[in-house]
Amino acid sequence: MKNNDWSIQKSKDIYAIDGWSEGYFDIDTKGDLLVRPSKSDHSVAIKSIVEEAKKEGVSFPFVIRFQDILANQVKEINQTFQSVIDEANYKGSYFGVYPIKVNQMREVVEEIVAAGSEFNYGLEAGSKPELLSALAFNDNETSLTILNGYKDCEYLKLAMLGRKIGRKVIIIVEKFSELDDIIKVSNEMKVKPLIGVRLKLNVTYSGKWSKSSGEKSKFGLDSVELLKTIEKLKEHKLLDSFKLLHFHIGSQVSDIKTIKEAMNEVTQYYSELVSNHHCMIEYIDVGGGLAVDYDGSRSTNDSSKNYSLHDYASDIVWGIKQKCDLSNLPHPHIVTESGRGVVAYHSCLITDVVDVIKPNTNFDISKYEGEHILISNLRDLLDEDINEDNFQNIYNDAVKLKSETYQAFKLGVVGLKEKALAETIYSLILNDLKKVISKIERVPEGLLNVKDQMAVQYLCNFSVFQSIVDHWAIDQVLPVVPIKNLHIKPDVDASLVDITCDSDGKVDKFIGIDSVSPTVKLHSDIQDYQIGIFLTGAYQDVMGDMHNLFGRLNEVHVY
Repeated sequence: MKNNDWSIQKSKDIYAIDGWSEGYFDIDTKGDLLVRPSKSDHSVAIKSIVEEAKKEGVSFPFVIRFQDILANQVKEINQTFQSVIDEANYKGSYFGVYPIKVNQMREVVEEIVAAGSEFNYGLEAGSKPELLSALAFNDNETSLTILNGYKDCEYLKLAMLGRKIGRKVIIIVEKFSELDDIIKVSNEMKVKPLIGVRLKLNVTYSGKWSKSSGEKSKFGLDSVELLKTIEKLKEHKLLDSFKLLHFHIGSQVSDIKTIKEAMNEVTQYYSELVSNHHCMIEYIDVGGGLAVDYDGSRSTNDSSKNYSLHDYASDIVWGIKQKCDLSNLPHPHIVTESGRGVVAYHSCLITDVVDVIKPNTNFDISKYEGEHILISNLRDLLDEDINEDNFQNIYNDAVKLKSETYQAFKLGVVGLKEKALAETIYSLILNDLKKVISKIERVPEGLLNVKDQMAVQYLCNFSVFQSIVDHWAIDQVLPVVPIKNLHIKPDVDASLVDITCDSDGKVDKFIGIDSVSPTVKLHSDIQDYQIGIFLTGAYQDVMGDMHNLFGRLNEVHVY
């Protein structure tokens, strides 16, 4: 259990496994990272999956998909909403839909549809190709097929065909101009449409996707357009086709307060439309937003959330129920479009470490005759006994002398050997400083980056742009954990760099103790050393490109 004064619990703490894993990942007594696909006692060491894949000739890097995690997430979301509905004595039902855009891989969608069949769990599409897929996969006539995105006449004709074959296809009006085309196509095809309206709520939040909410959001109808929609539907005798109210406040809503505020606003719309405008609305669709706690901090950070799935369901169900009961209105069915929360956990990237790039401390620094005074002064600093009383001065002097040596090299005052000596001695001084700083509770701000300056870079066999593009594009923090040796104390502060020629091909944002850290703790023995990058199931699989012509990653599917 323990090795080098280390423990399994300490590994769990530094990698925040209990925070981000939602019960799907753990460490066994041998120090191997485990996966629990159904959050039960049944588990398997990821190392054993990797070994089996290697025997089958699967080369690194590769994605591991845990199909049972997909099924379990679908069941948990549906069962949680149902338990809250039962507890609240809510009269409506829950009809979740999965947005295909989040991960449209066939095996992912098939697993979700199969797991969701007993719950009448549907699909959401935002384009014609996605609608074709949704109609092919979702043959449950009770579940919903929600249509978002830009809609031309061809898209709408396909939607009407879905209605003709008995599917419950609801077209969401996101721009007022779409309504004319919906009416026109439905008349031509002699099909009565099912219509939803996306609202522009005033509620906003400060996350990465805040522009998808509020009065300036890309899609949605304001109050004036909503009233015009009602009048137009009345004019064409289609008011009874208006079945659903929809809103969306962002892809990763980290603060539950935002959801509470949104529910207050949308239920007021519902009350007005049903009571004063005689709309027969059957569904309230709260859109996406169910967040994933990528950094395990359980906070309002962009990469986290301060609520549980039960909290989320409770605020939606009780928020609607209380307003309806106060106004003596029927309880509508509830729809959510949770994509990230369904698929993020099910896949991870496994890469092997191929080399280590270290600050150079191996150059011969022996004193020689005629040595330049700058080098002698740096050497004197190295010989000092660095302690808590003098470390700040030594650091300041070392930075100054290194800078002066560089200037002298540019002016031709010192040569290449002196420059190499200055770099090596400076690195050795930082190594000594790092040991002292690690024991100090409050490190001066100017010295906070000493550890980072001495961090090594682990060269890993993958492409950031292909496999974890969100890390590069939006600074998404993803859990990074070695898959074995977690019973041994990690002794290296490291960042990861990929094998591409791009300078941006690096991972330098990791889960830290109190905030995002530029380094992660890893082991110095890299022989047969593999690292897992987790929670990559949402968007990463489908947004990656053929970077450097690497082609598609190998995949291992675990059932």
